[in-house]
Parts: sequence; C-alpha cells; structure tokens
Amino acid sequence: MPVKITRRAGLAVGALAVAAAAAWPTAGALGLTGGTTTPPPRPPNAAANPDAWTPAPGAQGQVKARAGATQAFVALSSQGRIAQVDVATHTIVATRIRTDAARGVAVTPDGRKVYVADTGQYDVAAVDASSGAAKKIFVGPYPQAVAVTPDGRAVYAAVTGGDTGAGGSDEVKVIDTAADRVTQTIKVGTAPHQIAFSRDGHRAYVTYAGGVGVVDTGTGKVVRKIADPGGAQGVAVTPDGRTLLVTNPRAGDTWLLDAASGKVRAKVSTPDQPWGVAVTPDGRKAYVARMNAGSVAVLDLRSRKVTGQVRAGKLPAPVAITPDGKEAWVGNVFSGGVSVIDTASDRVTTTIVGGTGTKPINAAPQSIAFAPTP
Repeated sequence: MPVKITRRAGLAVGALAVAAAAAWPTAGALGLTGGTTTPPPRPPNAAANPDAWTPAPGAQGQVKARAGATQAFVALSSQGRIAQVDVATHTIVATRIRTDAARGVAVTPDGRKVYVADTGQYDVAAVDASSGAAKKIFVGPYPQAVAVTPDGRAVYAAVTGGDTGAGGSDEVKVIDTAADRVTQTIKVGTAPHQIAFSRDGHRAYVTYAGGVGVVDTGTGKVVRKIADPGGAQGVAVTPDGRTLLVTNPRAGDTWLLDAASGKVRAKVSTPDQPWGVAVTPDGRKAYVARMNAGSVAVLDLRSRKVTGQVRAGKLPAPVAITPDGKEAWVGNVFSGGVSVIDTASDRVTTTIVGGTGTKPINAAPQSIAFAPTP
C-alpha cells in the first residue's frame, strides 16, 4: 500500500525533480572536469520486486555472525521504512524498521540504538537494533533530522515544523539516550534543517532558514548565530574541528567557515542546488551533492577548490562517508537508489537499490548513517 506523504514533511522535490528528470547533462555540457562520465553501474543486488528495497535471503544472519561489521541505515522516506545494508558486501540486510515518511536517521556509536525522525508525525522513534522494538518520543511537528552526540549520550532532533516563516518551529530537542526522553529544548532559528557535531562533542552546528546556530552542548545555549542568506542546508565539520562546511541551495555554493570565529574563509561554487555534504576522516576531501545536476562535487579542502565531479543518480541529496573513509554514499531521491563512490578513485563502483526500475515514490533515500553490528 503506498505511503502517504504530506507536502510539508517531504523534500521539496516538485520543481527540483522536474528539472532533474527533464535533462541528464554530461559533465562536459556543465563545464565540469574530473569524475566519471559513464552511467552508474547496474545494481548487482537487484531483487525481483521492482517497487521495494528487498533484503537478500539469509543476509541478516550472516552479518550478525560478524559482530562489529559495519552496517548502513538508510531512511527511505517515501517507502516508510529504514533499510539496513551490509557495507562490506553492499547487501540489503533488513527493512523491518517502519516509519512515517522519515527524513532522518542516526545510530549510537555502539550500534545498539537507532533513532528515526518520524517526519510524517510529531515524534522520534528510538529503535532497539537487535529486536526492532520501538519507543515513540514526542518532539513536535515534523522533525527533519536527528544526530547522535559523539559520546552516544544524547540525540539532537531538528523540529522543522510546517512553516519556514516567522511563526514556524525554531526548536531542537535534546533526547537522553539512556531514558529515551526529551531533557532540553534549544531555540536555534526558524525551520532547523541539519545537525553536525564537532569530534569532541563540545559544539553542535544546526542549519536553519536564516543561517547556522552554534550550540554549546554542555550548557545547551546558542553561543553564536552565523547569518546565511543563501539558504543554509547541509552541514559538516572537519575532523580537526577548525572548519565548518555549509551548503547553500539558493546561492549555489558551499561555504567554508572558521569554526571558532564563524567567519567565511571561502565560498566554493557548487551550483544546481547543493544539498548534503560530508568530509572524509582524514580531512582532505568533502563531497557535496548537487541535486539538480545529478552529480557530486569533490572538494579539495587544502586548496578549497572543486577537483572533480562524480555522476550519481537523479536528485542526489544526502551524503555520508563510511567510518573507514573508503566510500561516500549518496542517496538519490528521485531515482531511488544509493550511489557508492570509491573515495580513492572518485568513481561510482555500485548502486544499491532493492529492485530494478524502482520508482521514486517507493524509496527516496534521504538520510544515511553508519554503525557497527552489536
């Protein structure tokens, strides 16, 4: 049965999806250099069902037998579920975690708990990764993103609300992972979008409609607001904690900011609706999803320049780097799969999707998180 998605809860795919589907430009046509120019590989794990991400037979038992093996959790917002994928084999393990149009997923560092922003509702679901048992935690209208602190003790949930204007939600809820209850409310700015933590966990960076809110996680206070008229969306922090990366879909660029002062050090052109951004563990590269271009920009963080473009699927949005730094996973909202980029060659090596010809309404991966198998 198809999952109903409210207009407020879903990604604004209308005009963007039309633009992405109307044309499939080559790198040359866009004036881009580097990266791949051939179509992404055909999914190696395609299942018989063309409309769903389908677990491979026996895969879950095989992964559980390898304690510590890295798993990916992919929020399939239009399918109303979270897919678990074995990173080593790119095999779909399970899709038993059900949601209502989830746009955000995060996992505790030990892999034991999964937190889902149940965007179609007013809650965050705390899910036991082993049993699948879930507890709903009320946070407010249309939570969009969730992020777990580096020490695993708390989850921050961006409560986006249904209005990006002055009357919209401006809250981030802090959830204690031991008790699974809200312990604090932080007001950052209207329509909070994405959340990233510094490696030491002392700072949380939250994008919202007017910029970036910098939160002292010890006090729960906003210590700085960085104005950004370009429509701040994606956010990432370099491993050394010195540089903050923020994507601006309206402006078509990615800002590199000094994390300590909030000053903009560089504005890198990444046109066509830059959305998600992620940094490799060595701090040398960042990957930016360019939604309307169907590609991912590769940023050299030393030179502060785009060094290549990698063709992904249609309407790429979330980007996440595997813990070992070897792969960048990109969720393609319109074409319904996840493009896996080898970070050494900057080429797509596989596409993960549960069925050939998967329709966009049946998947729409909008968030990706990694964790070890407990």
